[in-house]
Amino acid sequence: IINAFLVTLMLTIAVFIINTRKVISTILLTGTYSLVAALMFVSLDAVDVAFTEAAVGAGLSTVLYIAAMKHLPKKENVVNDNTFFALIVCIIVGCLLIWASFDLPAIGDPMSPIHQHVGPYYISNTKTDMGIPNLVTGVLASYRGYDTLGETVVIFTAGLGVLLLLGDRSSEKKNDE
Repeated sequence: IINAFLVTLMLTIAVFIINTRKVISTILLTGTYSLVAALMFVSLDAVDVAFTEAAVGAGLSTVLYIAAMKHLPKKENVVNDNTFFALIVCIIVGCLLIWASFDLPAIGDPMSPIHQHVGPYYISNTKTDMGIPNLVTGVLASYRGYDTLGETVVIFTAGLGVLLLLGDRSSEKKNDE
């Protein structure tokens, strides 16, 4: 019941995002969507993913979008182009994703492939191999250390790119005056 409510709420927010015309409304609604997605991850027992979604999706992204808004013009040109092709592509991709999801194992199925291969090894050997009592921390910091380092580098690079794009424009304004 909770998951159905959260999915319904996410769909409702998505409809509002599509129909809104103000940039600030879009930014706030996407932040809300990310927060509801984080709640969905919590209900699916993926708390580490939920923390990341809440921090990056709802928090950092929203702040960066609002910061970027100061560089946008006050009045936006309205473009009336045909979005029918984009709608068809989205519907086709959505249908393909739904069709592909029928091959996924049931949530929590102990016989799913992930529970038969690497998972049992991590559960039984993390504490002895790494000396880290928390299973999630042990997997992320040790077994998947390079992956976690790569994700950190990607986030750092994205943040650096945003800072360079939104850098100090006060010197440009002084030159214009």
